[in-house]
Amino acid sequence: MKPHQKWLLYRSCILPIALYGFQLWHYHRAPLSYPLKMLGKIQSRTAIWITGAFKTSLSFSIEAITGLILIKLHLQKLNGRSQLQAHSLPSNHILHSLIEPRTCSSLNQHSSSLRLLTRYQCDLVKGLLVDMDNRFNEVFPSFAPLHPEFSPSHKVIDIFPSHFSFHLFSKQKDNSFKTHIQQLDNLAIESLSTPSHALVIIDAGVKNNAATSISHMYIHNKPVTKTLHHVVNVTSTEAKLFTIRCGINQATSHNGVSKIIIVTDSIHVAKKIFDTVSNSYQVHTSSILKELRTFFSCHQEKSIKFWECPSCCNWALHKAVDKKTKSFNPTPLFPCKVSWDFSKKSECDDIVNKWNMAFQASDLKGKHFLDLLDSDNNIIEPSYIKGRSWLKFFSHSNSLCTRASRAITNHAPIGKYRLRFFPREEFRCLCGLYPIKTRHHILHECRRFNKYWNPRRDSISHFVMFLEFNPSAFAFPSSTSSSVSSRTCN
Repeated sequence: MKPHQKWLLYRSCILPIALYGFQLWHYHRAPLSYPLKMLGKIQSRTAIWITGAFKTSLSFSIEAITGLILIKLHLQKLNGRSQLQAHSLPSNHILHSLIEPRTCSSLNQHSSSLRLLTRYQCDLVKGLLVDMDNRFNEVFPSFAPLHPEFSPSHKVIDIFPSHFSFHLFSKQKDNSFKTHIQQLDNLAIESLSTPSHALVIIDAGVKNNAATSISHMYIHNKPVTKTLHHVVNVTSTEAKLFTIRCGINQATSHNGVSKIIIVTDSIHVAKKIFDTVSNSYQVHTSSILKELRTFFSCHQEKSIKFWECPSCCNWALHKAVDKKTKSFNPTPLFPCKVSWDFSKKSECDDIVNKWNMAFQASDLKGKHFLDLLDSDNNIIEPSYIKGRSWLKFFSHSNSLCTRASRAITNHAPIGKYRLRFFPREEFRCLCGLYPIKTRHHILHECRRFNKYWNPRRDSISHFVMFLEFNPSAFAFPSSTSSSVSSRTCN
């Protein structure tokens, strides 16, 4: 198994089994020392198994290399998502009667509801429900799983399949920019010259947790409506979906409009309108689908088209809206409720920031940890998202991953390591130029490892290339000789 396969096996199979039902023991004011200690041992052994590093290596640094977030922080993230799970449940679910009876009648209120307990009893009660109740009012509702628009026999996508279409921007063609701009120009000329067409240009942006949504609608070469909205504590996807909702609502309210053209730089957001799977955008999508159902039912020729216009195209009409969106700098007002998606995103960002701060500020990673730079000349930081930081550069080979991990942590079969743990063994370099064989000497000075040379050994790409050209670097002499003999036999 390759290192990335081992990582995937642990994250997809071992970790979910080990954390099954963790809500029963992981909550506020719960004793967590023993389970965290056991789970920490499991993850430390897994990180050593993935990388092949020495057992004497610091687990904090090995877990960072493999992209395994600290188990304590990982449980905080999962616990936060469990607390938010109540918002995705239907209104008639029993949890609502236990933690939020204000949405239920007195007849439906459960006898064990937290609202019926005294203050002394509430102080004694512990568990996930209490944490869920304390956080319930922080998030405004965004799910509507039982809305009629999402029922299997009532979907707009099934009843009116030919009334909407998506036109994506193709990046594979050579003349994609010129062709796409020409298509948008022809579309604008046709729609602005036809009284029954409504051209809606939308855009949204987020600054300092404050979203700005702008939509311009043109009917028969006249800017009929220009809309501006500000909202705080939402994601960019929610802001853009809300802008599409406002544009469609304004276009359908005009009599004589038979064709609506939406131009946006996020076509994937527009596709979420017809996604009937339970998600945190159902409040907006249900309203849009209701408007489109009424719009399509009036006449068979009515339709809506979504055109993608990336900001890099610099199309005139979209560029004007995009410029206005970026020019606004609203000041958010606090405190206020947050969206479900924004709460989940901000919590994950805070946990990753805690991980990075602990990694950079403390000595848990080791005093001799090798800081490498990415392609943008930034120091690589721990991350478990999209590539897992260091591991993605050498996860295609077990031997390369082992040597790279040992070199980064400075726990490798070199002279300095032998001098510390095995002082009776030979610790000098065979080149005879340096009394102690160190990591810096191997990377920059030793003439025995000169098959590849580049002064930028602090770059992760050049560091990996050096290890690939010098298979004996940071490896045991026995493993190197065996690999050479196997190559000779082959």
